[in-house]
Amino acid sequence: MEEEIRETEKVSIPLLTPYKMGNFNLSQRIVLAPMTRARSYNFIAQPQGILYYSQRTTKGGFLISEASGISETAQGYPHTPGIWTKEQIEAWKPIVKAVHEKGGIFFCQLWHAGRVSNYSFQPNGDPPISCTDKAIQVEHHIDGSGGANFSPPHRLTIEEISQVVSDFRMAAKNAIEAGFDGVEIHGANGYLVDQFMKDQVNDRTDEYGGSIENRCRFPLEIVRAVAEEIGAHRVGIRLSPYANYNDSGDSNPDALALYMAGALNKHSILYCHVIEPRMITQFDKQETKSYLMPMRKAFRGTFIVAGGYNRDDGNEVIGRGGADLVAFGRLFLANPDLPRRFEFNSVLNKYDRNTFYTHDPVIGYTDYPFLENKS
Repeated sequence: MEEEIRETEKVSIPLLTPYKMGNFNLSQRIVLAPMTRARSYNFIAQPQGILYYSQRTTKGGFLISEASGISETAQGYPHTPGIWTKEQIEAWKPIVKAVHEKGGIFFCQLWHAGRVSNYSFQPNGDPPISCTDKAIQVEHHIDGSGGANFSPPHRLTIEEISQVVSDFRMAAKNAIEAGFDGVEIHGANGYLVDQFMKDQVNDRTDEYGGSIENRCRFPLEIVRAVAEEIGAHRVGIRLSPYANYNDSGDSNPDALALYMAGALNKHSILYCHVIEPRMITQFDKQETKSYLMPMRKAFRGTFIVAGGYNRDDGNEVIGRGGADLVAFGRLFLANPDLPRRFEFNSVLNKYDRNTFYTHDPVIGYTDYPFLENKS
């Protein structure tokens, strides 16, 4: 049963003001964050995704899809979608169509797990790939529980790096074929792109390791390739320079953040989506003196923030100019009508972490209740 609904007078708040993001006219500043939901059986998006995404769509709303693998080596978790085969492209089409029919703007997040994987997810049982051959030392599942089994990775050669860049390019082309309005390159959370950027992971001595410029070469090559393929006006990137997800930390995150912000400007991409320094895990936050305003000032495109936001601090960060848009994950997962609930300052549904990554096509996925209709 839904908790008692408490509605106050409808008010205008910063999160619900319109915003022009490049060629896209957004009706609000609330973004559906990319969230792995583990309901895409055999790495193929499923029909239940039509309801899940359309439930969370409003006219002029901006949605980012769950992380979608760019190649057969990209996967690291069960039942996450891909975008590298014709069957996967066709499976995404009705989901994208449903979002568009409700007036939403929909980007596909392109993902490679890198060393956050094991032999069972890799073709022919091969090792997962990374910038390094060091295995992850912190063992946990995506839901934070213990016992994950991460296999020692294969250190990519320079020739193999070029192939991965090409895989990102092709995946972006595939996403546009599926009907998406654009793509977000997943460069956060300790996955492959982030592994190259972080000096705790990247121990290379060639042109892809060592200095910040060298460590960022791979992500920037991906950005350039994807922008050339589909247009920079359709490209965003997600970064987490301050995070240590999946054993991927950096000794100087401030320098990394500012370097990437400046380098991305050279490619004129649409947006930069950054996870707040306060997020110490994907679920928990702490007070921190680090903040994103220097990066926000350095980047010239749309700046999106994410990481434990609620209605009040989301309004605050938009109101003071700390961001253009705010991405909401868990709150949007449990409240498919989150913009309306924010509009009326209504009680929110409580989310159930136990169902975040289960594989049921309904429970914890499309069964969260909406507000009753009010005149």
